[in-house]
Amino acid sequence: MNDALIILDIGKTNVKLALVDACGRMIAEQRRPNTVLMSGPYPHHDTDGIWDWLLATCRVFATQADVTAIVPVTHGATAALVDDNGLVLPVLDYEAPLTGIDYDPVRPAYAETCSPNLPAGLNLGRQLAWLQQHFPREFGHARHILMYPQYWAWRLCGVAASEATSLGCHTDLWNPRRQQYSSLVARMGWQALMPPLAPPSASLGTLRPEVASASGLSPACEVLCGIHDSNASLVRYLDKNDQRAERTVLSTGTWVIAAAFGADLARLREDADMLANTNARGEPVACMRFMGGREFGELAGAQANGNACAMADLERVIERGTLALPCYAGTGGPFAGRTGHVIGPAPMNAQERYALATLYVVLMTDYCLSTLDTAGPLTVEGSFTANPWFGPLLAALRPQQAVSYSDDGSGTTCGGWLLRYRDGTPSGTGILTPPLPLPGLAAYRDRWLEALT
Repeated sequence: MNDALIILDIGKTNVKLALVDACGRMIAEQRRPNTVLMSGPYPHHDTDGIWDWLLATCRVFATQADVTAIVPVTHGATAALVDDNGLVLPVLDYEAPLTGIDYDPVRPAYAETCSPNLPAGLNLGRQLAWLQQHFPREFGHARHILMYPQYWAWRLCGVAASEATSLGCHTDLWNPRRQQYSSLVARMGWQALMPPLAPPSASLGTLRPEVASASGLSPACEVLCGIHDSNASLVRYLDKNDQRAERTVLSTGTWVIAAAFGADLARLREDADMLANTNARGEPVACMRFMGGREFGELAGAQANGNACAMADLERVIERGTLALPCYAGTGGPFAGRTGHVIGPAPMNAQERYALATLYVVLMTDYCLSTLDTAGPLTVEGSFTANPWFGPLLAALRPQQAVSYSDDGSGTTCGGWLLRYRDGTPSGTGILTPPLPLPGLAAYRDRWLEALT
């Protein structure tokens, strides 16, 4: 059988297991919802459900290829507290409300972390401080604080590690300019809980014997350290020859994250939810984001996963002057705290709701890109590549940037694959997206921007 890699891709909405061969070809893929459990002390991730599903799916994949490695890729702002036997507390959902804690006095300054002050548990430091205050006995039993990809790596192979792309994801735990822990870690006494740092591509070891037996995989199967999902989408664009090359990558899914290679961190503003992530090479990357997938779903309703609208639907929404103003998600983005609402005639049917939702996420994306002052070619990764109008509308609004759709519907899969096959060449180069000549689009954007003020 062919040599292959399994990528465990845990997004905020769905969990995916992908079996990919050494040439980057997808052999098989399975998905399940990423369920948040409301039982117990607080809303938390169904780690046992994911684990059982993972083992069962691996048993199927083991019959289809010679799996030589597994790499975990997960959403950010999530960590696990473990002792030698497993979790000492459930893995907290970052959207859970965290009441009864005064975190601001200990939180590092934005100038140190480039991590904006976010609601709920989107700053991982707030989560950890809340858990330490509310569950001191359990917290005191923890041996490690593991970022979420490294929790799954530890569960698979038993080796604890820390990794910079997850530490640098608006956690308050990381100084992106110095690429080291922030002052918060020492202030809270968490240094001893942080395992040694390892690169995302590092092999931490092989499967625990009991995991190999339960999964049907070879005991020699290696477990890679793993990576934050949005940074996985960036891996294929890290120019090996020119680390200063300007380009923009738009990672789309539950979150839409604009990553501007070569942008000046001095442009970042905390009040606009701008931040510095850390890429797989250990370099800071200026980013801005909003919860685009979630907001698209709120606006499009049942049509969100249905057939795309027609161009005539977009034209009618623009002609009638119907505007959707932010925001439609409770967490993050440059307009967090505002209540989304529609100005003008309401959409008349499902197709027009899809059109309005598309125009909204395009305008929000353009706003973020302009605020970041992005330059160079712009590539759209992830779920929005399934929207036939998103790229062409964005290209029409941004003639200064050549817009293309990635030919990989999941940049996280390609990124995970490249961590194992570092000299590999991803298939395809992306599909250049021509601008959509939609009458009135520029004026529609101007009215939307004016309505924001």
